[in-house]
Amino acid sequence: MIKVEWLYWLIGLVFVVMAVQMAMDRTNPKRWTSAAFWGLLGLTFPYGTGVATGATWTLPAEPLGVAVLALIVLAGFNFIGKGVPVTTTEEQREASAARLGNKLFVPALTIPLVAIVCASFLDESGLFETGKATLIGLGLGCIAALVVGMLVTGERKVSVPVHSGRSMLEAMGSALLLPQLLSVLGSIFAVAGVGTQVGKIVNGVLPDNSKYLAVIAYCVGMFLFTVIMGNAFAAFPVMTAAIGWPVLIQQMHGNEPAILAIGMLAGFSGTLCTPMAANFNIVPASLLELKDQYGPIKAQAPTALALLGCSTVIMALFAF
Repeated sequence: MIKVEWLYWLIGLVFVVMAVQMAMDRTNPKRWTSAAFWGLLGLTFPYGTGVATGATWTLPAEPLGVAVLALIVLAGFNFIGKGVPVTTTEEQREASAARLGNKLFVPALTIPLVAIVCASFLDESGLFETGKATLIGLGLGCIAALVVGMLVTGERKVSVPVHSGRSMLEAMGSALLLPQLLSVLGSIFAVAGVGTQVGKIVNGVLPDNSKYLAVIAYCVGMFLFTVIMGNAFAAFPVMTAAIGWPVLIQQMHGNEPAILAIGMLAGFSGTLCTPMAANFNIVPASLLELKDQYGPIKAQAPTALALLGCSTVIMALFAF
């Protein structure tokens, strides 16, 4: 049986290998602290296996907490740098792109294809850990895409994509970890009872049995909390505990899958408008070297507002 932990170990190994590369890169003025950040992050993956509930062996959680604090210090005090990437010239890349044409899309399409096959046809085969077929399929798809990409481009050295990946890792920096950190923030808010308190405030303001106002409050609340917290997964437990579950589902008997799925979609519209959304806003601005770091948000805002409006209307009309 292929376990999801194996995928996490592989991810950790990739971080450690890239950390070694950074330590050897003399063009990086912060090579030692950069290597410490990514190497420490990579080591947390296998160590976390021993800390997780139900693990085969038990390790104390305190060192993992210290490691997280060390990562925060290294990132917060700007100890993460980047070196000069070793790559081809712009003319060589343009010539390669012209030669390969649409074949460049094959590796990217390999990832979702493998993930879909694993989730749809191999979920109950006993090959994968129960309930983890999609996640494991995503990891296998990335490995398959690497192999396909090397075949399509004719590359024979694994070190070449590893060095390219390291350059992209350095370009994104610590922002790469924002989605994971913000998701955890949502869980902390839920445990702290923030959703319950927000629910009390909303219930005191909303008129009784006002379905449409409750739908608007839930969808707009998901949008605003996502903008504030930086991630729809962080906003979801708060707003669902406040309005989605007690009001729309329990009181008004809304369809559970529809309410929750459309509510998350409303949150995703907020992801397009928050400066803390790494994948959507910070990373594109960094990789494209945009002069305006808020350029992606300005371009995405009209789509986000339209998406929010459509989500609200769809929930009001079809979720009850």
